[in-house]
Amino acid sequence: MQNPTVPLTHRRVLNIALPIVLSNATIPLLGLVDTGVVGQLGRPEPIGAVGIGAVILASIYWIFGFLRMGTSGLVAQSHGAGDGAQVGAHLLRALTIAAVAGLAFVLLQVPLFWAAFRLAPASAGVEDLARDYLAIRIWGAPATIGLYAITGWLIAVERTRGVLALQLVQNGLNVALDLWFVLGLGLGVAGVAWASLIAEWCGLGLGLFMARHVLRAAVAAARNLATLFARDKLDRLLRVNGDIMIRSVLLQASFTTFLFLGAAHGDVTLAANQVLVQFLSITAFALDGFAFAAESLVGQAVGARRPERVRRAAILTSQWGIGGALILALIFWSGGAAIIDLLTNAPAVRVEARQYLVWVGLAPLIGVAGWMFDGIFIGATLTREMRNAMVQAVAIYALAIVALPPLIGNHGLWAALITLNIARGVAMARLYPRAEAAALPAG
Repeated sequence: MQNPTVPLTHRRVLNIALPIVLSNATIPLLGLVDTGVVGQLGRPEPIGAVGIGAVILASIYWIFGFLRMGTSGLVAQSHGAGDGAQVGAHLLRALTIAAVAGLAFVLLQVPLFWAAFRLAPASAGVEDLARDYLAIRIWGAPATIGLYAITGWLIAVERTRGVLALQLVQNGLNVALDLWFVLGLGLGVAGVAWASLIAEWCGLGLGLFMARHVLRAAVAAARNLATLFARDKLDRLLRVNGDIMIRSVLLQASFTTFLFLGAAHGDVTLAANQVLVQFLSITAFALDGFAFAAESLVGQAVGARRPERVRRAAILTSQWGIGGALILALIFWSGGAAIIDLLTNAPAVRVEARQYLVWVGLAPLIGVAGWMFDGIFIGATLTREMRNAMVQAVAIYALAIVALPPLIGNHGLWAALITLNIARGVAMARLYPRAEAAALPAG
C-alpha cells in the first residue's frame, strides 16, 4: 500500500488515475464479444435475450453500486489515520452486506424477473432464452456486488493497478469462455451466462486474495463479531451508503427522464440522442480515474487530520480532471461527426445527431466539476452534502425540463441536462469548505 504521508504530486495522481482509465476501456469490449458470439448463431432471439438479460442484471446490481463509493471513502480515511485494522474491517463489513444482498437476489429471483419482464416485455422466444440466461447469471450476484466493495478498497489504498488486473483477468477469462462455450461447445445463450458466472466468481476470488492480509488483520483485531459489527460502525456504514444510494437514484432518474422525453420528439431524434449518449459514457470512463484519485487522496488527508493536504489533493486531481475535460471537448467538437458516423449508418440519424454536437462538447467542460466534487466529497465522507446538493440540482433540472423543451425542442432537453450539471457543480462548490473542515483535528 502507498504510504499516506508520501508527498502529493502529479505523478501520484496519475499512478492512481491511469489504471482506472485503462480498466474502464476494457468494459465495452465484453459487451461486444457477448453480442458477437451469439450473433454467430444466426438468429435474432439469442442476441435479444443476452441484451435484455444483461440490462436486467445491471439494473439490479446498480442499486448496490454505492458499496464501491462508500467503501472507498471510509477505507481511505482509516488508511490515512494509520488504522490498519479498520481498513480491513470496513472492507469486511461491506463484503458482508454484499453477501447478504447477493443471497437475497438469488432467493428472490422469481418475483424479480417476473417484475422485470413486465416492465420490459419481449417476445416469447426472447423471454424464454433470457430466463435461461438469468437463471444462471443470478448465482453470480454475491460475487458481482462483492467486487464493488473490493474495488472501493483498492482505490482507497491507491492499488488501482489491482483494479486493472481484476478487470483484465475477469473480462479476459469471460471472453475466452464465451468463445469456447458458445462457438466451441455450442451451448448458445447458456454458454454466455456460464462464462460470465465463472468469470465473476474468479474475479471475486482474485480480489479476496489481494485483500487477504487486511481481512486477516481485521478478524484478528476484532475480539468477536459483536466488536467487528458494532452498532456505531454499522450505523456510519449504512448512513454513508444510504446517502450515496439516494444521490445515485436521483442522478439515474434524471438521466432516464432525459432519454424517455427524447422519444416524444420522434424516432430519429430518440436514436440521435442514444448515439450522443455514448459520448457521455466516454466522458465518464475518461474522468472517473481523476475522481477516484480524489476519493483516495482526500480521504487519506481527512483521516490524517491534514486540511492542507485535502486542498492540495483537491487542486491536483481537479487540474487533471479539467485537462481531460478540455481534451474531450476538443475531440467531440472537431471529430464528433466522424464518431457519429462510426456509431450509426442511418443518414437521418447522422444528420439529426450533428445538430446537437455542441451540447456533447459542452458536457465534459460543465460536468467535470460535478465529477471531481463527487470524488472529493466521497473521500471526506460528506455524503449527506452530496445527497442534498443532488436534491437541489434535480429540482432545478425539473424546472428546466418543464420550461425549455416546449420552447426549443430537443435542444431544450440537452440544455436541461447541462443545467443539471451546472447546478450540481455550484451546489457542491458552495459546500467544499466542509471537506477541509472535516480534516481539522478533533476538538
